[in-house]
Amino acid sequence: MTLDTRPLFTGQRVRLTALRGEDIPVVTGWYEDSRFARNFDGATAVPRSMNRVRQVFDEDDRSNTGFSFAIRPVYSEDLIGVCAVDGIMWNNRSGWVSIGIGDPAHRGHGYGQEAFLMLMRFSFHEINLHRIQLTVFSYNMPAIRLYERLGFVREGAWRQAIYRDGQFFDQLMYSMLAPEFAALHGHPDTDT
Repeated sequence: MTLDTRPLFTGQRVRLTALRGEDIPVVTGWYEDSRFARNFDGATAVPRSMNRVRQVFDEDDRSNTGFSFAIRPVYSEDLIGVCAVDGIMWNNRSGWVSIGIGDPAHRGHGYGQEAFLMLMRFSFHEINLHRIQLTVFSYNMPAIRLYERLGFVREGAWRQAIYRDGQFFDQLMYSMLAPEFAALHGHPDTDT
């Protein structure tokens, strides 16, 4: 057995860091973009105050059932997105994963894929989860393509669970198991 020598939190283009106090105004601004708010959360798309965002940061920081990360370019301190594994049920070795690229200028350039792959590796190799799962809205085709490209398996749908612009959309459920991740993306004991 060998230790995975790849950096855990640094990829070729992005890195995962802790969320910082100076990130609060940036995230607050993202919630003024309805596209971000409607893709990231099933709740009503509404701008969030800095106090509300700070409260979420503080709750995440105190959580013993999740880990949140800032997504930053390798050579910059700019915040371009967030990702998390949370709702962890330690006894079942499962958790929920999520990602959002907040800055529209950074969407569609592969940053989310690289960051999400690091989050998946963290989930399976560092905190030893067996299953990760997520939901995505059926209108969010870029995210669906990302999850399927990474190897997530669609398990089903909550039919007509999201109401947007006068119509209902499905909320799709996807998951990945540790052996599936190892087969697709390598394992610390292999060179892949």
